[in-house]
Amino acid sequence: MSLQHSGILLVVSGPSGVGKGTLIAGVRRRHPEVRLSVSCTTRPPRPGEQEGVDYFFVSAEEFDRLCAQGCLLEWAEVYPGLRYGTPRKPVEEALARGEDIVLEIDDQGAHSVRRVMGERAVLVFVAPPSFAELRRRLADRNTESDEQLQARLITARQEISHLDDYDHVIVNDQIEPATAELEAVLVAARSAQRAGRWQALRDRLLAEADALLRPSAEVASSG
Repeated sequence: MSLQHSGILLVVSGPSGVGKGTLIAGVRRRHPEVRLSVSCTTRPPRPGEQEGVDYFFVSAEEFDRLCAQGCLLEWAEVYPGLRYGTPRKPVEEALARGEDIVLEIDDQGAHSVRRVMGERAVLVFVAPPSFAELRRRLADRNTESDEQLQARLITARQEISHLDDYDHVIVNDQIEPATAELEAVLVAARSAQRAGRWQALRDRLLAEADALLRPSAEVASSG
């Protein structure tokens, strides 16, 4: 009998600029079998971003259609007019095939996934070593105006206030140790699921044994 199991759904969240993508890329170099879910967004692509690789870039009208038809596992309006979402079907199909998949999404999206997927989702929050360091990292990207930078910092403070809602918290002070921590979360989730599979196997085998041995036991007792 096959012991096919569901894949691990690893949800990685944290403030913009904290280095979520860098840590995920490091884990995937060590575990290339882990798939990265591609989100859709209404924002325009940044220099170097590719359609279908970094994001699916869609219009506001197309995003509305996806929401209305229940095609998104989660979605959030991070800033006015700027929305992100996770296509639901590819994630569920990958998990059903036993593939591990990681979602890099914002705090609102992580909470939405937990509501939909329950404990199947492993939630990880990546935190900065300090708020001043987070501001420096955002400023160094040179992708936002001063007003946009301030808005991201305000959002970051709100996201940090939800830190206790997560299963694991990783402080991204140095890339290599933080990457190792994220890898450890993935390995632990796999081990926990494997233990659950063995418990199910044990229960099935014991039930079969009882059914097969019952006639022998009844004969022995009658004799």
